[in-house]
Amino acid sequence: MAEISFDDFMKVDIRVGEIVHAEAYPEARKPAYKLRVNFGDEIGEKRSSAQITVHYTPEELIGRRVMGVVNFPPRQIGKFMSEVLVLGFMDTDDAVVLAVPDKDAPIGARLC
Repeated sequence: MAEISFDDFMKVDIRVGEIVHAEAYPEARKPAYKLRVNFGDEIGEKRSSAQITVHYTPEELIGRRVMGVVNFPPRQIGKFMSEVLVLGFMDTDDAVVLAVPDKDAPIGARLC
């Protein structure tokens, strides 16, 4: 495992966002959803492609708070431009489980 400095860690801007739109992304190579996530007034709404189809439906994602890296450059995922990396963990079956705050952190709050 490569070590990083605290200063390196602080360069990663991880914020709390709320999913405001989710839909299937059938053109993706692996099953995925297209998401729009609201990160508050400072950052606004960002798009993301997320491979979270095993544990979540688009309908149950709406209104869910998630954590995302908001300062990566946009990345082309097929025909879709992903602007933020929604964070999660692999479960024992290699399916993604979302990383979420366990209390009501405000939208746009930064991980510290």
